[in-house]
Amino acid sequence: MPIDAARALAAEPRSGGITWTAKDVQLYHLGIGAGRPATDPDELRYTLESRLHVLPSFATVAGAGKPGVTGGLSMPGVDVDLASVLHGGQTLRVHRPIPVEGSATATSRVAAVYDKGNAAVLVMRTEVGDTEGPLWTNDAQIFVRGEGGWGGDRGPSARLPEPGGEPDRTVECPVRPDQALLYRLSGDLNPLHADPEFAKLAGFERPILHGLCTYGMTLKAVADTLLDGDVGRVRSYTTRFAGVVFPGETLRIRMWREEAGRVRVAVAAAERDDAPVLADTVVEHS
Repeated sequence: MPIDAARALAAEPRSGGITWTAKDVQLYHLGIGAGRPATDPDELRYTLESRLHVLPSFATVAGAGKPGVTGGLSMPGVDVDLASVLHGGQTLRVHRPIPVEGSATATSRVAAVYDKGNAAVLVMRTEVGDTEGPLWTNDAQIFVRGEGGWGGDRGPSARLPEPGGEPDRTVECPVRPDQALLYRLSGDLNPLHADPEFAKLAGFERPILHGLCTYGMTLKAVADTLLDGDVGRVRSYTTRFAGVVFPGETLRIRMWREEAGRVRVAVAAAERDDAPVLADTVVEHS
């Protein structure tokens, strides 16, 4: 079997240094649509170095995204075809505000392997800390088609009950036609997001937006709308990738306040009859 769960879980973690600068943060913010309008004081906190705060989802690209979603695919016990791999979900836990510039150590390991019957799910965990202690923990859920069926643990269900009632806020965020070209400069150079011919080979009519770009756009919308723009209040953020976005479309982001410190979110493609994009999405905050 290409995935040896016991071997993957027993493998030694891999560690390496990462660094980032204010320019990396600004480029990421621009890649998720910040700076519109350019002179808006609320947008300048994402784009102007003298006012810069770091949106926590920057953690997914810090150090050019190393080791990245596919880092777990080179771990011992894992030998799969990249064509069968999907990024199924993402969970971020923030231990303290991310500094505008920094150096840190990222330690990655396969934290879980689940048997979904017709597929396997790898949970690739990356823990990042600096000399002052832990900064963040990223869990990428990697869905591998055709690799289940060995009788292993099915793992927890990612599905949540639908939020009740009308959303407290709804925001529409246009995706620029060139947004994937800008976002990919933060580290994810997969040609699926830039090369029309490659996208067609993958079964898409044109290049699609990075799922983690939609992830960042959504967190920014929640922070700006329900957290008074205070990105330091975000404690954790989890989502399931439910569908694709094409550059030039509009994200319809619905938000429900639940118990204190929790926001449920659903994201859809407005022009495609609200086709789901992000589902089972929760932002926890102070």
